Amino acid sequence: MSGVRRLGARWRRRRPLRTRLAVAASAAVALVAVGVCAAAFFVIRYELLHQLDLSLTQSATRVIQENRGEGPQTVAGECRYLSAPACAQIVPADPAADPDAAYLLPVSTPVREVAAGQRAPYYSNVSRFGQPLRMLTTPFGDGRALQVALRADPVEKGVRQAAVLLAAVGGAGVLLAGLLGYAVSRTGLAPVARLTSTAERIAATRDPRHRIELPPGPPGRQDEVTRLAASFNTMLGELEQSVSSQRRLVADASHELRTPLTALRTNAELLARGDRLTPAQRERASGALGRGIREVTGLVNDLIELARDEEPLPLLEDVRIAEVAQHTVAVARTHWPQTPFLLEVGAGAAEAVRPGVPARLARLLTNLLDNAAKFSPPGTPVEVGLTAHDDGPELTVRDHGPGIPAEDVPYVFDRFYRAEAARALPGSGLGLAMARQIARAHGAELTAGAAPGGGALFTLTFGAQGPPGGSHAP
Repeated sequence: MSGVRRLGARWRRRRPLRTRLAVAASAAVALVAVGVCAAAFFVIRYELLHQLDLSLTQSATRVIQENRGEGPQTVAGECRYLSAPACAQIVPADPAADPDAAYLLPVSTPVREVAAGQRAPYYSNVSRFGQPLRMLTTPFGDGRALQVALRADPVEKGVRQAAVLLAAVGGAGVLLAGLLGYAVSRTGLAPVARLTSTAERIAATRDPRHRIELPPGPPGRQDEVTRLAASFNTMLGELEQSVSSQRRLVADASHELRTPLTALRTNAELLARGDRLTPAQRERASGALGRGIREVTGLVNDLIELARDEEPLPLLEDVRIAEVAQHTVAVARTHWPQTPFLLEVGAGAAEAVRPGVPARLARLLTNLLDNAAKFSPPGTPVEVGLTAHDDGPELTVRDHGPGIPAEDVPYVFDRFYRAEAARALPGSGLGLAMARQIARAHGAELTAGAAPGGGALFTLTFGAQGPPGGSHAP
């Protein structure tokens, strides 16, 4: 039995899903058709035999009424013909009381037992005159039994004809089941076939822009396969966006790296001919080479940070936002000595705690402060505010620089995006993109806009919960 199951499992693995579904649907319909035909055959057979038995019972009742008190004898013997009445004979319980003439119907021990009242009436099949007969043996009274017989070949012929007809109907049902199974598998798996074709096309062309055509209709009334195709289309959209973002990042990174790498090569070639340079020229070239190396190193590190979509869960811990803000403001004061940094912590905000990675949150705030200091005129302050709200703490960074033009607001967090006013300033254009990524990894939202009275305002809003899907250490 286990060998049969293994053979069936091996057959299923080697056949496509459409074939397996067609075979399963066809087998189910075929079993129903064969079962209905078999049930119909037994019902027809039972009804025909039942009608014959009723005729025998009626004939026996008539013979008993017409021959009451008669002795053992053959009452009627014309049952060899189809239109003739039933053959009938009266048989005693004692063989010694048999008449001199031979009985027309066979007399056996069960017949004597019915005559003696030791056995219940019964039906039997016998053969006489070269024809099959259906016979009823029933008590006649006073130690006698009555045997009544009718030809059974019309019933047997009707049963055979019903068997042939139902077999033909069953065969047609099996054939129709196969056709219906194929149609069902072809129609039902059409979306799956389109999904498979699309997936194979994407695998062959590496182009996620392909989509599966969905049937019209409201989303709430779509079947499971259509919803699967819609989900696959959504996944393809996300994949297309991810691939486009990756390609754009690579292209932008290549563009941004070209200038510093060219400068590094120029300075390196210049230092290679150091014997032709004055000490002052060598010092300038060496300093430019060091600054270029630091710039490329910072750019590569930023790209590595941006390539990471979420924070490592083992590093999460409870972080006081106020302490992180105080630390990053203190560091920013040393990096930007000409820019005053003002920190204001509102009531209740000093105790605000959120799960996160302290170093990453400090990097987020450092990027915001560096961006604000870069655009602030010397001597103008950068204002940092931390306030507490019902749904979580909120941190703001405001400068008094030229602000963000309305047309640039939607793009300030894009990688390598730099507004017209910022293209002459140092930087790679990755700081704000990294800040937003860190914010979202911590369940926060970072937005940018114009500050009242001029300047730019960045708002970091922490949600009531921690990082999505993450847990934090106590």
